Order: sequence, then C-alpha cells, then structure tokens
Amino acid sequence: MTISKILIANRGEIACRIIRTARTLGIATVAVYSEADTQALHVEMADEAVLIGPAPASESYLRIDAILEAARRTGADAVHPGYGFLSENPDFVDQVVKAGLIFIGPSASAIRAMGLKDAAKTLMEKANVPVVPGYHGEAQELVVLAGKANEIGFPVLIKARAGGGGKGMRKVDNQLDFPAALSSARREAKAAFGDDRVLVEKYVATPRHIEIQVFGDSHGNVVHLFERDCSAQRRHQKVIEEAPAPDMPEDMRAAMGAAAVQAAKAISYSGAGTVEFIVDASDGLKADRFWFMEMNTRLQVEHPVTELITGLDLVEWQIRVAGGEPLPLSQDELSISGHAVEARIYAEDAEKGFLPAAGRLAHLRFPDGDIRVDAGVRAGDEISPFYDPIIAKVIAHGKTRSEALSRLAGALGRTEVAGTVTNTAFLARLCRDADFAAGRLDTGLIDRNIVSLTAGEAAPEHVTGLAALAASGMIPDHRTDADVASAIGPFEIWGLPKRRVQLEIDGKATAFLVERSGPDGWRVFGPGFEAAGLDMEAVSARGADWSLRSGGISRKCRLIQSEDEVAVFHEGLTHRFGKPQGKRTADLAAGGDQVVSMMPGIVKQVLVTQGQDVKSGEAMVVMEAMKMEMTLSAPRDGVVAEVLVTAGMQVGDGVSLVRLEAEVKAA
Repeated sequence: MTISKILIANRGEIACRIIRTARTLGIATVAVYSEADTQALHVEMADEAVLIGPAPASESYLRIDAILEAARRTGADAVHPGYGFLSENPDFVDQVVKAGLIFIGPSASAIRAMGLKDAAKTLMEKANVPVVPGYHGEAQELVVLAGKANEIGFPVLIKARAGGGGKGMRKVDNQLDFPAALSSARREAKAAFGDDRVLVEKYVATPRHIEIQVFGDSHGNVVHLFERDCSAQRRHQKVIEEAPAPDMPEDMRAAMGAAAVQAAKAISYSGAGTVEFIVDASDGLKADRFWFMEMNTRLQVEHPVTELITGLDLVEWQIRVAGGEPLPLSQDELSISGHAVEARIYAEDAEKGFLPAAGRLAHLRFPDGDIRVDAGVRAGDEISPFYDPIIAKVIAHGKTRSEALSRLAGALGRTEVAGTVTNTAFLARLCRDADFAAGRLDTGLIDRNIVSLTAGEAAPEHVTGLAALAASGMIPDHRTDADVASAIGPFEIWGLPKRRVQLEIDGKATAFLVERSGPDGWRVFGPGFEAAGLDMEAVSARGADWSLRSGGISRKCRLIQSEDEVAVFHEGLTHRFGKPQGKRTADLAAGGDQVVSMMPGIVKQVLVTQGQDVKSGEAMVVMEAMKMEMTLSAPRDGVVAEVLVTAGMQVGDGVSLVRLEAEVKAA
C-alpha cells in the first residue's frame, strides 16, 4: 500500500513533527484545526488544512465525524493520530478503516486489549509478563476496594483503569484516607476518560519508571528499541525523560526488552508502542525487580530520546509499517549510541505548585547549536486554556549522560520566553540537582527536593533597574534597531527627563522613579536603592541586546517588553515584571476577601454555601483547567458572603468565585 497523503488528527508540536517527516518522504499532509488554532504553526506547515470546529477539544479534535469528513474532502488516504486526543480510541480506528483509510498505528483490537489497565494486566499475566501485585477486578464498591487495599497492604495506589498521565491516580497511606482518595480519583478519572472505574495496586516505595519502546509490523515481526527512564515526575507526569536508563545492567535490559516484545506479540501488535514498567530500585536495578504497568498503544511524547540514541526516525517507521512494509531493521541490527535527555517546557508556574498558565508568546527564542527542539508554537502564538500548555521539547544528546545533561541545562538557560511564565528554571535546576545528576533516581525525587527546585531567585539590582527603565518609555522598543542614545534627547525644556512607573513584583505593585543622567545614562530610584539611586549606563544597546554598566561592572542582558510585562533574560534566568493595570490588579488587591480563578476553566465542585464559616486554607471550589484539577482555598478565616458560581460553569481568568464578608476591624 502506498501512502500519498496523510491527515494528521492532532495539533501542536506532534502535528508539526509528523509533517516534517512526511515532507522528507515526499508525502503530502493535511492539518485539522479548531477555531482557536486558526493561525497555528501546524496549519501553516501542512499542505492543506481544514477547520473542524470550535476551540473545545470535544467540539473539534475529538470529533471523529469532522475528521473523517476532512479526510474525504482532501483525498487523504491515511490518518496519523499523533498522541493524546483520539490516538488510543479503538472506535476511531474502526471508523478510519471502515472509511477505506489507513490508520497509522495499531489495530483497534490491540488498543482495546491494552486500553483498560485491569484487563491488560490479566492478559499480561497469561503471557508470563511480570505484573505488580494488586486488585484488577470488576467490583467497584468502596467496601470491596478498601478490603482489597487492606489485603495488599498500605501504602497502595488507586489508579484509573482507563487513560494515563497520572489522571485518576492517588497514593493512599492508610485505611482512614482511602474513601476520600477513592472519591477524588474517581471524579478525576470520569472527567478525563469518561470512566470512573479504578484498580488498586501495591505502592512500590522506591520506584523507577522505565519503559521499553517496541515496534511491530504486519508480518509478525516485533523488536524493542531499548529503554527510556521517565522517573523524574511530578503529579505522576513526566518532566525529564532519558535514554538509556542510568546504571541499567545488561541482563536487566535484555529481560525487560524480552518481556516488552512478549507483551506486544501477545496482542499481535503492529506499529509503535511503549510498554511501561515500574521498577523497585531500593537495592539498585535488578533483573527480577520490574513489573508491567501498562502499554501505550501510540507514539510517546518522549520518543525523540530513542531516536537520538538509535539514529532512527520513529515516525518514518510508523508510516512504512502502516503501508505494509516489514520493519526496516532486526533486533540484532539495533544498537545504542550515547545518551539523550528531553525536557518538556510548559507554560506553568513551578513556584505556585506548577499552576498552568495561558497567554500570548510575546517573545520566543530557542537555543542554537547541537540541540533538538520540537515545538508547535512560535512568537506571537497563544497558549490556549483549551489544551495542554506545552511550549516545546528540548532534547540534548551526548557521548555520556553527564555531557547530555550539561548540554540540556545550558540549552534551557538560553531558551527565552516572554508573555507567560514557564518551568525552564525548574528544569535547569533539576538537571544540576546532585541526586539527579548522579543517577540516584526514583519517582519521588522531585517531591523530596521541591523546595530547592522551585525556589525563586530575586532579580539583581541592575535587572530590576533595566526593567523600570524599559517601563518608563525612555529607551527604544526592542523590536526596532534604533540605538538607545537616539531614543530621547538628554534634556527637555524643564531639565533632565523623569518618569514615575510601577512594576508588579511578587504580586505587588512597586513604584520606581527613573531619571536621565546623561546621553547614555540613567538613575533609578526604587526598593533597595531609594536614597542614592542606582546609576546605570548603556555600554551598548541594539534592539533587545543590552550591555549595562552599573557599580563599575558591565553585564549583558536581553530585554523584551510587551503590553503586560517586561522580561529580562540574564545569566540563564528569566526575570518577569508585570505592568499593573485594570481589573486583574483590582482583583489581586481584593484577594483577601475573594476566591478568584487563576485561569479560564470549568467549575467542577462548589464546597461551601452562603453564610458558612470557613477557616484559612479550607477548600472552597474545585476547578479544572488545562487538563488539571485544582482546589481553590479560603484566603483567610471568615464567613461566606456570596457564592458566585455553580458546578459546570465555564469561567474566565480573574473571575470572582466566592466572596467573604468584609473583615471587621478592631476600633
């Protein structure tokens, strides 16, 4: 079967990734897009593009009928699902095949076999693949599940039987906490996968998450492309992935690879898949200490690290196998070269519990050099509240793990994003963390070191001074090539020019006074340098690139300014200064009396009623935004004056959800 045109039933970086490979193979591509993605990069890159619905995924990227109609209208002969959305939906596969199209992925029967964790583990037990102890039965009553948890022995993990990515997963340390954890897991699983059934498993105290990339074809051949270590996680979601796994013994690699191949053969698997194992690393890596968790019947987000250590293009393999070709290489022809590490850059605030963020990318610059960047956005694009807030994947390869980590940390420091908060500083710190760098990994590493990994760093004086100077309007816009000296004359009729400005620092409006002190010099008065002021001189300035002299030392910075913020990139860190304005500032100021939504989302639960007494930190509203459930709490002790929302409501950023009665001040 010859594939000549592929419709990509996805968006963002994976859609762009597939388009790049298709282009090298001479295959035409069709993009589909929602109303929120009209100007998206994958739409621009594809040969054709079809609008399939409004912004919510349920009305666009999850609409099988609209996707198949787009394929019919454009004459596509194959569909690539990417990952997420419909990629592991067997009904979608059935309908693609029924429409006479080639599905670039496994069969619907293989997806069904692995789609429910409990059934998959029963199947794996029959195939002699090691499975973690647990309860995978049909009974879902609280008394049954709690009883099984007692039999297994605490701590246990409650896991959604459908889906993945940590959704519907809760660790439970004792019997008393089990009912609440079960209720929360079920609610999240229902919202994410439409299925609130769960399974209960033994919790491994020092776990590593190691997965095996497998590939099968329609001729009965199956190979593994070695392992990836995905133990660096937060909220059960992968943060940094690498291949091969640190300190992996050859006998264990062989055993895990053989088990993964056996798992794939048990369901006659064809295409790319990943068999995920949990590993007990309490006494190092041992060939008898790994157990099957689940199989992802699709391409994984972290597939680039496998590509870099094997020199292969997995998307090309997917296309060739879907077209009926045998696997390009046998197991004996596959080998590992060097080490690769991938970091996922998200629009999220690590200092605030990894709260996802939306916003327009006022500036986006990725590192040059021998670094791979898989991105689906460019400067000017919006990070939409309707989809995952991923900006890019940055992947580094080296001869050794330490070399790859060093390159990745350096690349993250050279990545510049303005317009939204990102996790790049957190990722760079993780690369340099002593335990992580030494390969002392388990899935709890980030949680144990969360304070040091997410601690914010105060901006140096000269960075704050430059931000105030930019906000004053006394220097040229970074989007021009004008020299700083020509921006404003050194004198005005009334003398040296002065400007009063405000910047938002740590959520508070902070005042500064900026005055011109000469043709290329300024003095800034503000917190920390109120009295004498901070003298600053531009050694050179062209566009966004600045060299500043302050205190006798010259330092280089990059300065980006947008309507909402000033961003200064300096020594591998991004320092963001908001420009206080409008309703959002008023909401922040009123935060002591209100619970305010931090981003657009859906109200899942309202936990308080009017007139109710609440304590500081008490849960008041549960919201879902950017595929994450979050609980908003009372800002102080008080009485609920008004509940402004109900469950199911869609709310915007900065909307008041609950208002407390005003505090009575002592006379």
